[in-house]
Amino acid sequence: MKLVHCLLLLLCVGLCFCKVFQKPGSRFLSLSLVQEDLLDKKCLKEKYTRQSCEKVFCHPWEKCIEGKCHCKLPYQCPKAVRPVCSNTGKTYNNYCQLKSHECLYPKTKFFLNGTCHSQGRFDLSLKYGETESEGLVEVKLGDTTTFICKKNWSITEANVACLYRGFKEGAVDYRKTFNVPDDDDVEITDCLQASCKGLETTLAECVLTKRKANSKDLAGVVCHTQEADLLDENSFQCVNGKYIPLEKTCDGSNDCGDQSDELCCKGCRSGGFFCKSGICIPKKYQCNGELDCLTGDDEVNCEGLEHSEVQVLTHSEVQGPGRSEDEVQEQAEILTANMDEDRKLFKSLLPKISCGVRNNTHTHVRRKRIVGGQIATEGEFPWQVTIKEGTKIHCGGIYIGGCWVLTAAHCVRKSAAHRYQIWTGLLDWIKVNEGVGVQRVNRVIIHENYNGSTYQNDIALIEMQKYQTKATCELVNTLPACVPWSSYLFSPGDKCFVSGFGRNEEKKNIFKLKWGEVQLIDDCSKYYSNRFFEKQMICAGTDDGSIDACKGDSGGPLVCMDFNNVSYVWGIVSWGDSCGKPEFPGVYTKVSHYFEWISYHVGRSFISQYNV
Repeated sequence: MKLVHCLLLLLCVGLCFCKVFQKPGSRFLSLSLVQEDLLDKKCLKEKYTRQSCEKVFCHPWEKCIEGKCHCKLPYQCPKAVRPVCSNTGKTYNNYCQLKSHECLYPKTKFFLNGTCHSQGRFDLSLKYGETESEGLVEVKLGDTTTFICKKNWSITEANVACLYRGFKEGAVDYRKTFNVPDDDDVEITDCLQASCKGLETTLAECVLTKRKANSKDLAGVVCHTQEADLLDENSFQCVNGKYIPLEKTCDGSNDCGDQSDELCCKGCRSGGFFCKSGICIPKKYQCNGELDCLTGDDEVNCEGLEHSEVQVLTHSEVQGPGRSEDEVQEQAEILTANMDEDRKLFKSLLPKISCGVRNNTHTHVRRKRIVGGQIATEGEFPWQVTIKEGTKIHCGGIYIGGCWVLTAAHCVRKSAAHRYQIWTGLLDWIKVNEGVGVQRVNRVIIHENYNGSTYQNDIALIEMQKYQTKATCELVNTLPACVPWSSYLFSPGDKCFVSGFGRNEEKKNIFKLKWGEVQLIDDCSKYYSNRFFEKQMICAGTDDGSIDACKGDSGGPLVCMDFNNVSYVWGIVSWGDSCGKPEFPGVYTKVSHYFEWISYHVGRSFISQYNV
């Protein structure tokens, strides 16, 4: 009987152990994968941090340039008026403008909501530690000095405290206890409970709530110094140089201080939510009404899961046994505003563009190849354009907004711009359907490093002529596809759609717009050896080759949809060997690699989403 009990106990322990890791597509990782490192080694080489907009959204007071979040100038913030006061005694029109100024001049910090007046300043110090990098966390808020509570204190709040004290790598320990000396004439009757998002640079930006306390209820912290690093084979080196235990990576908590431990993950440990873009965010951020994953997967299937990031205690939890209403009111007194709500407000006020969303809803089902497949219907691919030279369809293209069309460089010539026409809304070029628009071309821009022999940088822009009385082009039955700014929005295995007027399986011309579903394929160098350039190209197809682009589809779109059904032009039909054969998948220009090049020519306002 004892043997049976032991076996049952071991089985329970094993099952519990298996349930501490999460990955996409399944609730838990298998036991074999538990032993595998959750970190993506290839991704780690890129040295991504909180400032890498390939992986995260920039703050409202920042903008994404060449993959990095850079400071905006204060006047570039939305004009919402809600004054805030800085630690220098200067009043700013709003929180975004103050944070923009801090981004440029880090000594400027937030102090309080509202205009500045003579009520002291905010400061933070560490008391009763053996070195200046550790101790109990004491804050001066206005004219009051008090300690931070141990309750709710985590690595998130500890990082903010250490950052304020000048320790750029954040905290290494938030659980260490420090004792108030008996001979120290300090009477502790209350403390401040801090709740932070982790994006703050001072605890004054966090929600601070007054609680009853004694000396055993106080929070301590050890900030990172090189002497604090414990190096062994199970350590992970953060991008900022800090070392943390390997088991603290990919758990949704920013242990590094620069978030580099959460940005290159293949799955998440318990407490983390896995974003398809390969990052782990705190589980509590799921379904909080704000996009935290670039891919938007944290805000889908949220019915019944919505919850607030800041824990709200019930009346009975606050009051507890034997406490009066007056004690409860004093204990739960909130002393600072939640500035993260202001951050969300400014995020919502940023300019937005409309792209990638059809006027009507289509349900795509898997069909035979585009070289002989499904006929497109009106409005199904509203970004698809046709480039005609003379009387012939020359290539496809993608409308991306304004007067701009994206296509392949091998499709066009600068000197022939006057010979091209852009047809929009075209479904049948023998029996031309209603609602077709025709635009003349103003100029052609071919990538300066295009190589016609290797198809490197096979990308071009076409600027259409606008009517003299119009400020921009107004196209019939046409909507822009979104331009991706990050190479992590989609990944191998994702299903996408290719469309065009290319040839069929008998290599005969077709006269109706057709489409097919293909799957993104990881690293096509195994198919095309030294002809495939991974940073500039992607490939897509099917295992049996039943779906593919073909001659005549060149320049057209490979479109992928995110979790919110927003369509991005992920690729431009470029080249491939033999249409519709499994050993020769189609090769596409990787559009995300050229976001900066596109924005330089067309203007960021036409293609920028999410503050990029």
